[in-house]
Amino acid sequence: MRILQALPALYSGGVERGTVEFAADLVKRGHESFVVSKGGPMAEQLRGQGSKHIFMPIHRKTPASFGQILPMRKLLRELNPDIVHVRSRMPAWIIFLALKSIPAHERPAIVSTFHGMYSVNPYSAIMTRADHIIAVSQCVQNYVLDNYPVPEEKLTVIQRGVDVDAFRQRELSSQWLDRWFRQYPQLADQKIIMMPGRISRWKGQLDFLAMMAQLLRERPDCHGIIVGGAEPGKEHFLEELEKERARLDLTDKVSFLGQRNDMTTLYLLADVVCHMSTKPEPFGRTVTEALASGTPVVAYNRGGAAETLQACFKEGLVPPDNIGEFAQTVSRLLDSEPPAIDIPYRFRLEAQTEATLQVYEKVLKQAAHRT
Repeated sequence: MRILQALPALYSGGVERGTVEFAADLVKRGHESFVVSKGGPMAEQLRGQGSKHIFMPIHRKTPASFGQILPMRKLLRELNPDIVHVRSRMPAWIIFLALKSIPAHERPAIVSTFHGMYSVNPYSAIMTRADHIIAVSQCVQNYVLDNYPVPEEKLTVIQRGVDVDAFRQRELSSQWLDRWFRQYPQLADQKIIMMPGRISRWKGQLDFLAMMAQLLRERPDCHGIIVGGAEPGKEHFLEELEKERARLDLTDKVSFLGQRNDMTTLYLLADVVCHMSTKPEPFGRTVTEALASGTPVVAYNRGGAAETLQACFKEGLVPPDNIGEFAQTVSRLLDSEPPAIDIPYRFRLEAQTEATLQVYEKVLKQAAHRT
C-alpha cells in the first residue's frame, strides 16, 4: 500500500513520535510511507527510516492555511496514495477541501485518528467525515460516540503501541552515567522522580512541583526531573514553573532538563515516573513507555492513562487531583521491590500496526464496492 499520513508538524509530542514509529514499521513491512507536515526535528529521523517527508505548512489554525488546498490537491494527484491518514483537524480540512475537485472514483480512502477529546464544534467534526475513525483509547471512543452522530461500526479502538524492544530493561552504560552525573551532579545518590511530557499547563507540571514539595518532607533523598521542552509560544509557562519552583524552595531538588533525545535511557534511570495531567488524557504515551522499561508509574485515575495502568500496573493509580496520596504512593513504590510489569500485546507497536493495516484494508474494500 501507498500511505500518506498528515499532521501539523514533527516536533516532540506523542502524536509525532507515534507517527514516526508507525511510518518506520510500515516501511519494514514493505509499504510505501509518506508524511506531509510543516516539518520539525523528527523529520530527519523519519527520512532516515525510509519514509518520505513532504514539507507543507498545514499547521496554523487560521484561514491562511487554506492557501494550501491547491498544493495539497497537486500532492494527492502526484502521489496517488491508497490511504490518507489524517491525524489532526487543520490538515483534515485542507485534505477534504482538496479532494472536492478530484473525481470521487479517483480519491484515496480516508482514515482519521482522534488523538484527543477535541472541543465539540463544526471545526472538530471534520475528523468524523473519514471513511473510518480510529480512537486511541476507550475513553476517546466513548467521547466521539457521545458527541457526534457516528455509527459505532465506523469506529475502532487502537491503543498507541510502543516498541517494547526499544524500551525493555538493559544496563545503563558507564559512559552515559559518567556524562550524566557530570552534567547533573545534584542527582548523585538521589532517588529520581521523573515527570516527562512537553511543558504545558494541562500536563500537570504545577501538580508535580506541589507533589515533590510534599514528598521531600518525608523523603529528602529524592530529586525531581521535569523532562520536556516548551513549544514556541509556550515559554511563558516555563517561566511560571521556574518561579513556582523557587517559591516552594525546590530549586535544588527539582531540575528542568528540557527536550531530550535519550528518553529510553531516562526511563531506565528513573525510580518512579509520574503522569499528572489535569484533565483526562486521551492515551498517555509516556505511561506505556515507562512501563515497557520496567519503571513503575503513578498516575491520576482518569482518561487513557488510567486505562493503561488498569491493564499493566494498578498499584500506580491515584484518585484524581489528590496530591497528598500521589506523594504517598510514590514513597511506597520507592520502598518496594521492583515490580513485575507485563505489557499486553494490544499496547505494542506491532499490534497497533497490524490493527491499523486491517482498518486500511477494510476501507479499501468498501471503496472498491462503491465503484
